[in-house]
Amino acid sequence: MNREYEQQSLITIHRSPFTRYDWVGVLVAATLAIVFSLLLLARDPRVFWNDDYEISVLPVFADMARAWNHGEFPLLSPYSWICGNLAGEFQYGVFSVFINALIVCVWKLSLTFSQQAAVVSIAHLAVLSAGAFLLARGRKLSIPLSIFVALVASLNGWIICWGATDWFGALGAFAWLPWAWWAAERALDPTRSHWRFLWPAPFVYLLITGGFPYTVLMLALVVAWLALRAVVEIGTTDIASPARTSSGALARLTRTWPLLAGVTLGFGLAAPAWLALLDYVHGSARESLNPSAHWQWLVPWNAWPGLILPSWTVNWPNFSTRFVPHGATELACGLVPPAALLAGFFSNGRALLKRIRWEMALLLALFILAMLPTAGVFRWSFRWLPLLHLVLALCAAEALASFSQKQKRLAAFFLFLFLLLILILSLISKHDGEHLFPLAWIFLGLALVWFVIESLQFNYLRAWAPAAVVFAALLATYLCIPPNSGVPKYNLAQSLLEPQPLDPQRLYLSVYPPPETSYRVETKPAPVGQIVRPGSTSMWAGLRFVNGYSPIRPAGAAGEFASAIHGEVDPDLAKWLLQREAGENRLLERIGIDGIVVAREFDFIPQPAAEWELITEADEGRVFHRRGKAMPVVRSVNFSGGNSSGTITGIVARRNWVSASVDIPDGDRPALIAFSRPFFPGYRARIDGREFPVSSLRNLIPLVEVPPSTRGRLTLYYWPDWLIYGGTLAIASAAVWIVSAALAFRASKRL
Repeated sequence: MNREYEQQSLITIHRSPFTRYDWVGVLVAATLAIVFSLLLLARDPRVFWNDDYEISVLPVFADMARAWNHGEFPLLSPYSWICGNLAGEFQYGVFSVFINALIVCVWKLSLTFSQQAAVVSIAHLAVLSAGAFLLARGRKLSIPLSIFVALVASLNGWIICWGATDWFGALGAFAWLPWAWWAAERALDPTRSHWRFLWPAPFVYLLITGGFPYTVLMLALVVAWLALRAVVEIGTTDIASPARTSSGALARLTRTWPLLAGVTLGFGLAAPAWLALLDYVHGSARESLNPSAHWQWLVPWNAWPGLILPSWTVNWPNFSTRFVPHGATELACGLVPPAALLAGFFSNGRALLKRIRWEMALLLALFILAMLPTAGVFRWSFRWLPLLHLVLALCAAEALASFSQKQKRLAAFFLFLFLLLILILSLISKHDGEHLFPLAWIFLGLALVWFVIESLQFNYLRAWAPAAVVFAALLATYLCIPPNSGVPKYNLAQSLLEPQPLDPQRLYLSVYPPPETSYRVETKPAPVGQIVRPGSTSMWAGLRFVNGYSPIRPAGAAGEFASAIHGEVDPDLAKWLLQREAGENRLLERIGIDGIVVAREFDFIPQPAAEWELITEADEGRVFHRRGKAMPVVRSVNFSGGNSSGTITGIVARRNWVSASVDIPDGDRPALIAFSRPFFPGYRARIDGREFPVSSLRNLIPLVEVPPSTRGRLTLYYWPDWLIYGGTLAIASAAVWIVSAALAFRASKRL
């Protein structure tokens, strides 16, 4: 072990100008992620399209593309009440410039549903891989080892099995975490100019607006870790000198100002996104999570051998808080990282720990967090795994960088030995799982190939061997173990783009059983959804539904209809509503519902029968329409008997506003105007510049009381306080960043 290695600290930030070879490396890292994804697509064209991606993410993206094509900002959606506030739902990246630009471009192409999902996910995998490469190169790791880090970060088991194929918001946000981390370390580099605080802001913005609160929590952890490191240690640009401890408390604290300033600017840029979420969660079902949810999807203490052998199967607590056998595909990281790190501690543990002590502390914290129950609105602690994989890859890369040729052979031998031991242990303890073979044979072969390569004298092959083994091991993992095999998959046909047999002018309440059990391909292999439109799939055809997919389930429609996350309403409540509240001047008519869809699994129909007619009946269910024409979205109503009847004409309904000409008769009674769209706090109303208060019917629909003798154009528009304050903060932050960037550029030209 040379003296330079012993004295250099990994967490010390060094100024390392990027060469053109580095930028070629960025492209190579992104390209490898794309190639890997295409290989998975060749095996299964629907690999990136499962569960939430099918009934939630992709329909909403289609609606966002529709909004931009119509020149509207997708704050709201008129096609779902429960998932109507797209900004508040957060996970769709409404305020992300990158996500919106990508959606607009992808939806210009003639692609199928699964192809659209694949393009969106692959683009983010490429971004994630490129960012991880930059992060590693910023730490002076070689290009092959930086590619190694990029592959582990972007293709690990959790990212592929959950982020890229199911919970897109997790990938949409985490794709920018390595970039934000890289930029944060540049901000802490004292050899850079005073303008270095500009680096983190755009990437923090992209991360937050990516749409996954857990990743924001990860960012907070990384920033706190970097700030603590900066306070405790003062780095040096001379790699031959050890990191030293600062004696002045003020000097230690002031070193963090560029980091904190840059992160604050990033939060300011993303203010509309996180303020929308905070406002939306208030009073929602997510705010009062069942305590059992905090014990779901923890990483079991005995699951960690899955880091080396992903087929390792133990009992995990699933979505129902039941312990069921589950493979460790989420822990797949390409074999090399855990073996290299363990071999490094075996061969020269003291020097390696001195070099990466801060990273090891962070890694240990993540191990613990992944096994602990969650708190508050957060759930499912295994969501810490993407960051754990990234930190593990950085630690392993640093260990590999310190190895001599003999020690690399030792690492390859360790890998073979660990595999053999875990294989034997899995067979003895019955943790082998159904996918142990041929995966175990492939892994043993890869370990032997790595050992042979390290025994050769070809430096080029030895340098690239770890990255090649990671690529091959992860590819073998997903070819032998179907990614995300435990979540439901639905057969949703392209015909869902068409409204038939439903009427786009009507507002529907759909009564269907839980999709995850009733409509998954194992239960119904034929195409589903043309009648019941589960989740948010009504958005594809521009159909107006009360139902919608929402993990938050905001106050209002979601609460009144006892909606579950996947959009189904409580069947007992639905039966009561259809039998008691579907008649004239009852709740369903008052809020504007004039269409009912009842799945085949239920035998009740809307009452009274004289007010409803059966429009169509199919194997999937029945469709009923209220007799007569479709109800207008703006009506003059008299719910209490104390309002006059106004004349409503010239209705224009848009995504974020509705307007109509109103003519209220003379007299002493005001008119009550009802709007058949979901109520959210933040609606405002005006007539010819005069403001009117907006109330609601049980938090279901907006109501505006208009005085007698009023004539003019009534406009109801969504303009909440969080948007005003968040937009102001974002504009101010953008102005500060742009002006500072211009000054920094001008200063650099003078040098």
